[in-house]
Amino acid sequence: MADTEIVTDRTPLLERKGSSGSIESNNKFGFRSLENDDQKIKVVLNSECSRYGITNVIDVNEDSECMSPVSGENLFDQQSSDIVCIFCVAFDTRAGNIIEWHLPCDCNVDGIEFRAMASGSHRVQTDFIYFKRGQLYGLACFENMPVDNACERGARMKSVGVLAVTYTSLHHHMDFLKKQVRQLLENPGSYAEMEAYYELHKGSFPTFNAFPDHSDAFSSRLWNNFMPLMKITHPAGCFTQFMHFFGERIFVLWKLALLKKRIIFFSPPPIGVVCYRVYCTISLTAHRMSEIGQWSAQPFFYVNIADMDTLGSEKVYVACTTEKIFQSKTSLYDLYVDNQNFVSEIPMIQKLMGTSFADRTKYEQLCKLQSQVSAQQDLNTEDDETWFMR
Repeated sequence: MADTEIVTDRTPLLERKGSSGSIESNNKFGFRSLENDDQKIKVVLNSECSRYGITNVIDVNEDSECMSPVSGENLFDQQSSDIVCIFCVAFDTRAGNIIEWHLPCDCNVDGIEFRAMASGSHRVQTDFIYFKRGQLYGLACFENMPVDNACERGARMKSVGVLAVTYTSLHHHMDFLKKQVRQLLENPGSYAEMEAYYELHKGSFPTFNAFPDHSDAFSSRLWNNFMPLMKITHPAGCFTQFMHFFGERIFVLWKLALLKKRIIFFSPPPIGVVCYRVYCTISLTAHRMSEIGQWSAQPFFYVNIADMDTLGSEKVYVACTTEKIFQSKTSLYDLYVDNQNFVSEIPMIQKLMGTSFADRTKYEQLCKLQSQVSAQQDLNTEDDETWFMR
């Protein structure tokens, strides 16, 4: 009789009333159903987005259309609708870096004037900067235009940028930001196009990177939900250039990134290409080994001396700077990368900085893979940046 009941009862085992494997029973031991996970994710997203005044948040549901792979214009439309704030920073000969204008007016942008315009930028004509402010990420485009004006000491410098919840779609806004910084240099005070752009693109498609206050298991679940939207994250050629710049020592960065070490890249301006090195180092931690869990180092991108206290409290991060003084602050980092020179005061890290035969072999294989892929596709497409994750 008991056997007959088991055969005829088609209710899923975990849902059978009174079963030791029921959902209710599992919840007592800390397990959650997938449905409850999705509900919790929605609650977190809604709560955090309300906190920042963000609208148009996607529905986190694997069965929804947003979870299917998207490409082309649809991908751009979704990923570019993520602006939390748009702003303009200028250099004033008396006051230094100042926030000239921003929208929305009630957005807290204190300190952004020093992140959106890197120290030493007066030495270059153009640059772009990725940075982190609180739980938001920013991209700013800088330009230095010579002027025949004694009050401005012969140069007018501005940065135009945006803030978003995630850094993975910021590059979609770069063309507009470059155009706007030039326009504002030539016609100061003309913000109409920036206002219209903000109204068109405000909103967010956040990822788990924006929400630090949940468990690793929950982070992994949230990461998996958003992976289709994060497949293409930066302009083509970014990782290929990174690979050729560091050569076989890319595997030194790989090992230290997986070991969750604090890594900071130094370079005089322009800093934009070094921000890409931060991104690529973060990308090195991508893997498919579920047994060691999904995680991602904290990308700070550009930092300056005002961020020293914050970095001092971080256990793992990847950042870049134009401030040479960071090299002397050895307590703030595990690895300091000056161009192609690796520096560390930690004996264990020093041992890992040398390359091995295995590293050289893997690099040769990586170059071979890159050559094979480049022969099969147009390297001017964004899809090029996914080849190294295969």
